[in-house]
Amino acid sequence: MFRRTFWFSAGAAAGVWATTKVNRKIRQLSPESLAAQAANKAIETGHRLKDFALDVRDGMAEREAQLDEALGRHDATPPELPTQRRLAAVESGERVIYSDTTQQHPYNRNEDH
Repeated sequence: MFRRTFWFSAGAAAGVWATTKVNRKIRQLSPESLAAQAANKAIETGHRLKDFALDVRDGMAEREAQLDEALGRHDATPPELPTQRRLAAVESGERVIYSDTTQQHPYNRNEDH
């Protein structure tokens, strides 16, 4: 009698365990669950990319500091920006001609065409 009770209990437990596993797998494969898993993976990937970009930026700053030290550039002033080009207005008859005051050429290259 105990043998039959044991096997009945073992079969019932195996059935409950298998049903639980199957139901859990069905829930994991539902469209809502798959969409949530994909969204979580996308967010995780975004965080990893952000961390990678920050690591690259830190590495670039560190390497730039090493190169500045190796080249003897210890000044903290940034390099000067080029001066702004200014146009001078010259009146020629009825129309106003704008000429570039920083241009070195005595002619306009666009007039040749």
